[in-house]
Amino acid sequence: MRYIIRKAAVLGSGTMGSGIAALLAGVGIPVVLLDIPTPGTSPGDPPDQRSAIVLKNLTALQKSRPAQLFHPDDIHLITPGNLEDDLDLLRDADWIVEAVVEQLGIKQDLMQRLEAIRKPGSIVSTNTSGLSIQAIADGRSADFQRHFLGTHFFNPPRYLRLLEIIPHPQTDPALLDFMVHYGTNVLGKGVVVAKDTPNFIANRFISISGTFGVNYALDHGYTVAEVDNLTGPLIGRPKTATFRLNDLVGTDIMVHVNTNLYPAIPDDEAREVLNHPDSRALLDDMLVQGRLGNKRGQGFYRRVDQPDGSKAFWELNLHTREYEPPAKVRFESVGQYRKLEDTGPRIRALINADDRAGQYLWHLHAFYLTYAARRLGEIADDIPAIDNANRWGFNHELGPFEIWDAIGVAETIPRMEADGYAVPQWVKDMLAGGHPTFYQYENGVRRGVYDRARGAYVPLDAGPKAISIAHLRANDRTVERLAGASLHDLGDGVALLEFHAKANAIDDDIIKMGWKALERLESDFDGLVIGNEGEHFSAGANIFLIAMLAQQGEWGQIDAITRELQSLFQAMRYAPRPVVTAPFGMALGGGAEFAMAGARTVAHAELYIGLVEIGVGLLPAGTGCKEMLRRRINPVMQTPNADVLPHLQAVFEAIALAKVSESARQACDMGFLQPGDRIVMNRDHLLAEAQREVRYLVESGYTPPPPQKVWAAGRDALAALRMGVFSLREAGYATEHDALIANRIAYVLCGGDLSEPGWVPEQYILDLEREAFVELCHEPKTLERIGHMLQTGKPLRN
Repeated sequence: MRYIIRKAAVLGSGTMGSGIAALLAGVGIPVVLLDIPTPGTSPGDPPDQRSAIVLKNLTALQKSRPAQLFHPDDIHLITPGNLEDDLDLLRDADWIVEAVVEQLGIKQDLMQRLEAIRKPGSIVSTNTSGLSIQAIADGRSADFQRHFLGTHFFNPPRYLRLLEIIPHPQTDPALLDFMVHYGTNVLGKGVVVAKDTPNFIANRFISISGTFGVNYALDHGYTVAEVDNLTGPLIGRPKTATFRLNDLVGTDIMVHVNTNLYPAIPDDEAREVLNHPDSRALLDDMLVQGRLGNKRGQGFYRRVDQPDGSKAFWELNLHTREYEPPAKVRFESVGQYRKLEDTGPRIRALINADDRAGQYLWHLHAFYLTYAARRLGEIADDIPAIDNANRWGFNHELGPFEIWDAIGVAETIPRMEADGYAVPQWVKDMLAGGHPTFYQYENGVRRGVYDRARGAYVPLDAGPKAISIAHLRANDRTVERLAGASLHDLGDGVALLEFHAKANAIDDDIIKMGWKALERLESDFDGLVIGNEGEHFSAGANIFLIAMLAQQGEWGQIDAITRELQSLFQAMRYAPRPVVTAPFGMALGGGAEFAMAGARTVAHAELYIGLVEIGVGLLPAGTGCKEMLRRRINPVMQTPNADVLPHLQAVFEAIALAKVSESARQACDMGFLQPGDRIVMNRDHLLAEAQREVRYLVESGYTPPPPQKVWAAGRDALAALRMGVFSLREAGYATEHDALIANRIAYVLCGGDLSEPGWVPEQYILDLEREAFVELCHEPKTLERIGHMLQTGKPLRN
């Protein structure tokens, strides 16, 4: 059977259900979202009363921050209703996702009702976080069971990458293949196929290993703050660490999950960690006290209002069970090793330290790694599934087997066993068979993975759409390299300009490599991709350099740097062969200008792009102002007698208010993406899709655009913008320096005080933005803003 999804339905409109609906709407799928009818209502009551629960949840969805919808218009693809009156809306649904309360009986009853109305061959899945998939489908027809499986999203579905897909014995293998493909390529998820075991993979780990971390703290006198200091970014995990994560999840949810998991895993030798007497007593007391975490304002932390109006987070003393003011946490080994750049070597150094930090982290990892090895074959058949579930589900940098490779498999086993952590025989057999690590490495790059059944390494398949820059380096595909940027040969006649400076801030190396890329483009390549594998595309220009030059009065040097950046971006835009940019994550200030420098953009769906220079007292001067006029004003002014002011006002506000898109879809509205640009859901596919776009342009007979002119609205529009700035300043919404910068922005966007509006060369606007940039560098308050940003990472309003 050939599967296709044109319409979907989600049953259950809570945080998870509405989030799944938002994700599906975000990829253009119409979704029916149903929940129980409002208690006290009857069939025939007005729909807004009868379906008030789902309508309330949709309102919350629209207001949520970070945004769950990729674009506000996506809400129009979601049709609300209730589970009593509106089940007929599901008759033509191709995929029905159940996301109701985690009770087996309720889910089974709902499946019985669905069977009566679903069309034959439609996909039905459950979003259960740990109940048996086979049990939920028990008693249903053969067709229903063939088309039924688990699809476990992680909350929030838009942002957390993991999607566990769980078949049961009757699931159609073709359906499993389709859902893996759909989840990966359409929804952009990191898909892991899990076995139908309690809590599947990720939640099994977070329940068992997370509870072990709490238990060890209780047994050995560690504080809440000490544990969170050790188990966050220091070891490659999010800032929520251990106890902040528990507060985020909720104490009641923790207790519920652990209570249900314990009897469900009688053969799991580690399940007693869920029944630790001191831990259970602590959690039970927290439930009685209403200390349920963030939703109640108190859990392991309590937010306390300070006399000066600030907020402080007091921590729970795990033994007295009273809240105490925050105290500084210091460990000698943390101070010594926290600046090690790579996470694996940092963990290796920390677990071998002889202080309390080293003791905690050693036991945490010894338990975690050996538990992973003992679960292989039970909850998943392959090593990458367990690693990926832990990384993608909880934003960990490394999975357990990746960590074990980094700290040394053979050298840690004796200490693990001496401390009572059982290492399964297959790991020892792996070592004895001449396989020293779980992954096979060549030139520091993973090539294969150990297959326990075969007793050998097998190739590691990243998929046809995944390009790894590490693999390019390992295969001698690096053409040019500087400290902050490199040029690689992607193959098929396409080059890659990669940034790898700190925060990918645009520095001299990146500019030099940009020119080198254009030079090689003339002689050696058909096209160029600009992208990288950092956390973000680019945080902007190197403002430290600008501040240093300004303090030294090197105005000519600042002008020269800005002119060169403009020249580079213009040269890329008008290059004789196609340049395709591949932005993702944050692309701010100069990073946004770099993203707009190509013939096309292939962007990741999670793109947060904006011209934010006002935050450091400046304005966009690397073609940013010119590009916004070209992209947003020029099309409007092609129409005779068009009113430029509303559109110019929108461009002005975007720059003067430092607006940043919440997604690539919103970046389209803001002009950063144009018709013909593409959005890719899966970040791993971004470089390959950009390479494909280059080939498409080449094979379509690409020619660069002719030189263009830009509409300059002149002094009347400038007066209108300045009046708006004056009003904001008078009302106290803008500081004097805000107003100064905003007026300079208005001047550039209007083409100065031209007596008549009209078309001007691009260079005219480029000169204006560059001159205004240099002038603002003279301002002491601008230097204060730059200094504050460099010191704190936050903008200053002065």
